Amino acid sequence: MQKSLFENENVVEALNPTLRICSVSGSFSSITYKQAVDFLLPRHYSGRKPSITFSFGYFENNELKAVCTFGKPASNSLCIGVCGKEYSEKVFELNRLCVDGEIEIQLSKFVAWCLNELKAKDLILVSYADSQMNHNGYIYQATNWIYTGMTKARTDKYVEGGKHSRHYANEKQNGLRKYRSEKHRYIYFATSKTKRKEYMKKLNYEIEPYPKGENKKYELGKFIEPIVINTNAS
Repeated sequence: MQKSLFENENVVEALNPTLRICSVSGSFSSITYKQAVDFLLPRHYSGRKPSITFSFGYFENNELKAVCTFGKPASNSLCIGVCGKEYSEKVFELNRLCVDGEIEIQLSKFVAWCLNELKAKDLILVSYADSQMNHNGYIYQATNWIYTGMTKARTDKYVEGGKHSRHYANEKQNGLRKYRSEKHRYIYFATSKTKRKEYMKKLNYEIEPYPKGENKKYELGKFIEPIVINTNAS
């Protein structure tokens, strides 16, 4: 029997240790918190350990090649702002999507699988594409997320030993606030069709057309080749 989804960031056991075949040599599976962090820290451009509640991996020949994680946003106002206080506990963020080199499948297929795994939890998911990193969110477009425009540029407060993304702990900044770029905001309802209609009625953001433009993958501190995937999702 498949295990229930864990709901804390100190998960040490995989949600479902059985790999699910998706190609000749590829497979999808839930993974442990440690597996996700060990993969992400040396590869993701942020260099920070995210809050992780749910974590999934894509394997080729038993080697972990891609990781997707979801966690509770640090901002309670965001959780309330998406669909109201009544649904704030259901709001989670897709906070990391990272690939190690070339993979045999489109990354959107892996993300779609992860979203499907979460549907039983009736979640409201939010994620961002960083304009400063030349990201437009084509992965989200290919997997039918709702685009709700861009966040405003802002500055983050210096907090010694700060743990949240809205804080930083760089003493060289001399206590000054640090600039945070505008981001494309996407929403996805990982739930049943009936529940999705309920969430849609409560959505507090305006739905806007998908943004377009050159999209680049950022890995190991350098821009590399543009991502090319299907962007014609409805």
